[in-house]
Amino acid sequence: MPLRDHFHAPWAEHDHWESFHDAWINTLVRQLNGTLLPRQYRALPQVHLGVQVVPDVSAWEQSGRSRGPVEPQGAVLTKAWDPPEPVQTLAITFPDQDLFELRIYDETRGSRLVGVVELVSPANKDRPENRQAFVVKCAGYLQERVGLVVVDVVTTRRANLHQELQHFLASGPGASGASDLYAVAYRHHPRQGSNGHADLETWPVPLDIGRPLPTLPLWLTDGPAIPIDLEASYQETCAVLRMD
Repeated sequence: MPLRDHFHAPWAEHDHWESFHDAWINTLVRQLNGTLLPRQYRALPQVHLGVQVVPDVSAWEQSGRSRGPVEPQGAVLTKAWDPPEPVQTLAITFPDQDLFELRIYDETRGSRLVGVVELVSPANKDRPENRQAFVVKCAGYLQERVGLVVVDVVTTRRANLHQELQHFLASGPGASGASDLYAVAYRHHPRQGSNGHADLETWPVPLDIGRPLPTLPLWLTDGPAIPIDLEASYQETCAVLRMD
């Protein structure tokens, strides 16, 4: 089943891309946990649309701190410690990112994160601060030697996060002539006997509407490479959502 444009008519009129991304992630999780992952590993979905949850500080103050310390009967009350005023206050904004990913944990090593598959959303690409936040997140995974696969089928934004990640990590120009649609696997491979030096191995594949999707290797930290069959998971997702 060839790749469809989930962001324009006719598919966007009947199937929201958010629902498809969500279902695609869960299909990958089922496939990995079913037969592909050894028993020591477990895949879990992580899906979040960019809506921040702000704690109700005033309610917390009214229900807790404003009443002062609560002591057992007969105990000596002590004055709550007041911290000093801040030396400096900066106005900052953290971009609230869409998150469509699955994470693989090694349960024999304290549920260590060993692999991640990312589906890019339009919000990940739509402005410089969002692209930077996505790139920094991926760079953090790679710094910890977490295996990474990124899939970008977004047709409404002209940006290449793979190219920006290469530029961020290597301070170089990145891949030339990069496609706006792509899937890419990454492996952080330390150089033997070197002090902190490593090679970033990549498996990029350009994607095209109307063509099948590839199978990419997901390199688990200190573990095997797991095949991520994007075509099979895509077909199953389309079938489940009745995208005839």
